[in-house]
Amino acid sequence: MAQSLSFQSPLSARLVNGRIPVGISACLMGDPVRFNGSHKRSRFCTDTLSQYFAFESVCPEVGTGMSTPREPIRLVGSLNDDAVRAVGTVDASVDVTDALRAYGEQKAHEMRHLCGYIFMQKSPSCGLFGVKRYLANGHPEGSARGIYADAFVQANPLLPVEEAGRLNDAVLRENFMTRVFAYHDWQQFAAASISARGLIDFHSRYKYLVMAHSLVHYKSMGRILANLREGNLQTLAQDYFTQLMTALSKPASRKTHTNTLMHLQGYLKHLLNAGDKAELSHLIEQYRTGIVPLIVPLTLLRHHLNHHEDASAYARAQVYLNPHPYELGLRNAL
Repeated sequence: MAQSLSFQSPLSARLVNGRIPVGISACLMGDPVRFNGSHKRSRFCTDTLSQYFAFESVCPEVGTGMSTPREPIRLVGSLNDDAVRAVGTVDASVDVTDALRAYGEQKAHEMRHLCGYIFMQKSPSCGLFGVKRYLANGHPEGSARGIYADAFVQANPLLPVEEAGRLNDAVLRENFMTRVFAYHDWQQFAAASISARGLIDFHSRYKYLVMAHSLVHYKSMGRILANLREGNLQTLAQDYFTQLMTALSKPASRKTHTNTLMHLQGYLKHLLNAGDKAELSHLIEQYRTGIVPLIVPLTLLRHHLNHHEDASAYARAQVYLNPHPYELGLRNAL
């Protein structure tokens, strides 16, 4: 399902008290809403990300009228059918599938202003990946997506989403943050009147970030911009946004980061002396071979670009250099 460019108004596209609006499972914020009355507070979310995100918490089980504490639910389905049901673990006649799905569709509509969503892992309502699926006889077999999460994501397919547990992985954490900030940047852009010049300028800033994530989309997005005079601008802009978020959903690799660093290094070709060129090339090679993290060659590259700001304005404007707050240190472990 494609998203419309008009789903954001200028007001709803703005930051909330300087922070980006992001959805989150309520238990991750420390709310005692789990089936046994406990929570699963994520300190990374509450203590760190809350400095940048205005979290809007949701517990779909409580939201659909289930009590706390309550009988736990699980996903049940046959091997020959992709459909699963969310039923009680003790009383299988307790079936909350339709209620959870309807609630997911409702919240997806109400929360279209969000720029990301962090779900609770392994939850039969909120889990995104690998939630246990059980056969009718009670044996676990295979996995599925939580009912609420599935409905929400289907209604907002381009929205950056992730599970809290997977944010412990440095690559996935950095990728999620990159997508959230890019999504918000686009919302700010789309809230204003879209012009061909504006779309080209937007892409000019994102060119090398896209290159680091997907060369295929880097080329196809360039073709979209080449056809701005021939097609409907709104349709082309929506196609561009779809490809942007699809490209960024693929985490950048050491190989693609290296390629991007080398392209940006090219802007300094006639500006650096032989020693500085050799040093930068050496650090990029050390990153490629896994000796140093991405932040090392990137810091030196930024230093040289800032030192030669007049001649490297285009390169310095690249979102790739700062796709998210530097203070988070997300590239220190890449």
